[in-house]
Amino acid sequence: MTLLAELKRRNVIRVGAAYVVVAWLVIQVVETIFPAFGFGDVAVRNTTIVFVIGFIPALIFAWAFELTPEGLKREQDVDRSESITPYTDKKLDRAIMVVLALGLAFFAFDKFVLDPQRDEALKATLSADIAVAVEEARGTDRSEAVITVEDNRSIAVLPFVNMSDDENNEYFADGLSEELLNLLAKIPQLKVASRSSAFSYKGKDFKISDVGRELNVAHVLEGSVRKSGNQIRITAQLIEVEDGFHLWSETWDRTLDNIFAIQDEIAAAVVDELEITLLGAVPNVEETDPEAYSLVLQARYFSNQLKPEGWEQSIPLYQKALEIAPDYAMAWAGLSRDYINLAGYNVLPPEEGYRLAEEAAEKALSIKPDTATAHAALGWISMHFDGDLESAARSFKRALDLDPNNLSTLRNAATFSYALGRLDDAIALGEYSLALDPVNPSAYFNLTHHYNVAGRYEEAIESAKGALRLNPGMPGANYYMGESLLRLGQPERALEVFQQETDDEWRVKGTALALFSLGRMPEFEDKFAELREGWEDRWPIEIAHVYAWIGEMDPIFALLEKDIEINGPGGVTVDPFFTSAHDDPRWHALLEQAGISAEELQEIEFTVQLPD
Repeated sequence: MTLLAELKRRNVIRVGAAYVVVAWLVIQVVETIFPAFGFGDVAVRNTTIVFVIGFIPALIFAWAFELTPEGLKREQDVDRSESITPYTDKKLDRAIMVVLALGLAFFAFDKFVLDPQRDEALKATLSADIAVAVEEARGTDRSEAVITVEDNRSIAVLPFVNMSDDENNEYFADGLSEELLNLLAKIPQLKVASRSSAFSYKGKDFKISDVGRELNVAHVLEGSVRKSGNQIRITAQLIEVEDGFHLWSETWDRTLDNIFAIQDEIAAAVVDELEITLLGAVPNVEETDPEAYSLVLQARYFSNQLKPEGWEQSIPLYQKALEIAPDYAMAWAGLSRDYINLAGYNVLPPEEGYRLAEEAAEKALSIKPDTATAHAALGWISMHFDGDLESAARSFKRALDLDPNNLSTLRNAATFSYALGRLDDAIALGEYSLALDPVNPSAYFNLTHHYNVAGRYEEAIESAKGALRLNPGMPGANYYMGESLLRLGQPERALEVFQQETDDEWRVKGTALALFSLGRMPEFEDKFAELREGWEDRWPIEIAHVYAWIGEMDPIFALLEKDIEINGPGGVTVDPFFTSAHDDPRWHALLEQAGISAEELQEIEFTVQLPD
């Protein structure tokens, strides 16, 4: 007798079929009914697992045992002449048909009765959820709305996602996003969130409504980039913040040679969707050799890391791009900025760094005279290296005329206004920068310093907290908060804050100031000695601050003369540390010698008209 015949004789196959049919019916019932009692997918999954595990034991049981009128017996103990297997198999067939009929009936009931009810319930739930979401987004009270944007023509360009197989192409996705942001920022009627604010969402989970509320914009442009060799795929979509609807989306499959046309198409589509009326044509991106463009994006990726290692990586990339495209003004301007940073961080000697920066900026302007960032670079060099404030005023004014919403230029202009002793202008520029760049810790930090100098100590403390909230290790933020507390007569609290400062110089200096105010003289002497030993050659003004704080005026004039020579005037005329020196004849002689007397500074024309 064959195995198949024996399986049939012992009803193993029928038992297996009956088992499968019953299991299917039970699972369908569980899947339909259990959710009503709060059981989720886990109950269905566990039921299925139990039936799967029990299948083989059921077949073994059917092989080994037979149901007789006397009860269940081992198959080998049953006389085949008395076996009722033929009778049993008919009962199994009928049972299988009954279960199948029940299953089909349940299927029909579920399909034509329960499914429509579930759909209606789901629609009602979704409608309620959408209504709640819209109500929350719009707000029944306008003062509590998710976003309150005065002008619908505002946008944040979020960093595009790198979908390339090669993670090293991250620079290309970032660079393309920044280029689009810069292109849209040239449209006067369109408010564009700053790069630093928009890029703060990179790599994070966020809701579009949160972006709209935090950056105060009505729209978000996001997308992805896939780059493989010379082939690129770019997807972009424009989203309305209030309801999350996609106003427009597009995908491009092109070569790198078409990258500039794609950027122009995206900018034009945004302008069209937001119904912006322009006096002229939509601005176009500066075209150049695609390989040089890719190198500049890569250089900017490293430069934006804002640390010496990044600038040392970006400079060779800029230089390589300029070997390919010598007339690429944007590359020259980027190179100038990096040399300025290396000089400011003492990675390069100031004389060398600023000279290289000036040459690069002048080259950019000889190619493209309206390169705003190059004018701003020359303004910074004139202020900090040449000490020529009149020249700095012309350069900063020209940079702001060309690009009034450039955050870097606005912050530099605020620093320049401070150097001129015009605190109100410095604070106005700082507050405007913060409004455009609300999640940038540097915007808070710069404003903290200017509030502090203006004697607005409570505002300075709150601004420092803002910087630390966004960047807990922000160098200098704890120092300026501590200085404000010190001037408010709270030296013990100031000491605690100073000791949390991450910058070594500011921590030592602040600690020394607080220790003197607390009368802990031996500890003060140790800290002051540490400050003089470590930083007097590079930052003489910091040493002069401490001498002024403890009331020793004689040493400060030589220190200030040295600092002005190294670092420029830097707002010394309004520095509150030196208020007590203003009646000393040596003070006026120092200012006149440096060309920064009140009369000379007043004659410098630098008036910034901020946009409404």
